[in-house]
Amino acid sequence: MPPPEPMPGYGELLRRGYGSLAAAARGCGDCGWELARRTWAENAHLGWAEVLLCGLCALGWTALRRACSRRLFRPFGEWCNLQPKDAAKMPESAWKLLFYSLSWSYGAYLLFCTDYPFFHDPPSVFYDWKQGMEVPTDIAIAYLLQCSFYGHSLYATAYMDTWRKDSVVMLLHHVVTLTLIASSYAFRYHNVGILVLFLHDVNDVQLEFTKLNVYFKHRGGVYHRLNDVISNIGCLTFSVSWFWFRLYWFPLKVLYATCHSSLQSVPNIPFYFFFNAMLLVLTLMNIYWFLFIVLFVAKVLLGQMQEVNDLREYDMEESRNPRKKEAGIQLPEALKEGLHLKNGLVKDKRL
Repeated sequence: MPPPEPMPGYGELLRRGYGSLAAAARGCGDCGWELARRTWAENAHLGWAEVLLCGLCALGWTALRRACSRRLFRPFGEWCNLQPKDAAKMPESAWKLLFYSLSWSYGAYLLFCTDYPFFHDPPSVFYDWKQGMEVPTDIAIAYLLQCSFYGHSLYATAYMDTWRKDSVVMLLHHVVTLTLIASSYAFRYHNVGILVLFLHDVNDVQLEFTKLNVYFKHRGGVYHRLNDVISNIGCLTFSVSWFWFRLYWFPLKVLYATCHSSLQSVPNIPFYFFFNAMLLVLTLMNIYWFLFIVLFVAKVLLGQMQEVNDLREYDMEESRNPRKKEAGIQLPEALKEGLHLKNGLVKDKRL
């Protein structure tokens, strides 16, 4: 047997210790931001041409919305003789209803009319995942539509939409969503992205449809009961579907797949904590808005609100004070020229 190695002296131990510290200091570049940068460079696949195309489409959405508002939505509101505030907000809801109906229908087509099993088998979103794998054309189209629209929505929320109590949270939501869409495409997590978009768009369709019926129930100086009944039913179904899709199915299908199934299929999946943290932020915002919905429904049931109005409005007192309603008033010239309603006041908001 070879003789045992002599016990190193104190000086040798210090030398080895300092050497280990120096090595750790040199290896510090392999942790934190440096590791994230290298992981991004090694796994992300997003070309400048795709970014440019998305930016051009975002500008296209903005121009298309402005054209639809001027040529279609506002003239229709004038023809229906809506109340001034409703006429100012109606184009926003009509535009969003148009887009979300299109995007949700396309998402439903991908999940239920093709061979993709993602909805019924959520873990399958990570089956056969490979670095830089090719994105199917039909999913790439959905990503282009959604990413460019949320890029447009960042500008629209700040400069085109009616400013509401939760508009700051809405801006944060758009930033988180845009980051998730772009990152999931770059890292080829597009399968789970389609599932996330499908579970969220359905509520936006119901919300904008309900708001349009709220705006149209007082038009031409006449109360229309049918629109009021539809808005009440829409409010109820919207509340139930929000809980079911965003607070039940979203954790059950999406968070389970990203937090648990992803590690089973790809043990060293890149940016695991980043994506799950972003999805958690999205979940917290869904809970925040659900509290708004519960409070709104409680006010209606307790008789504190006489009718269903926009639950995201900045000034909720309008729904309690009928003296503030201006039924039958013609649309002001300011609104006809493209001015915008913000916090109940007409303010100029041009592109």
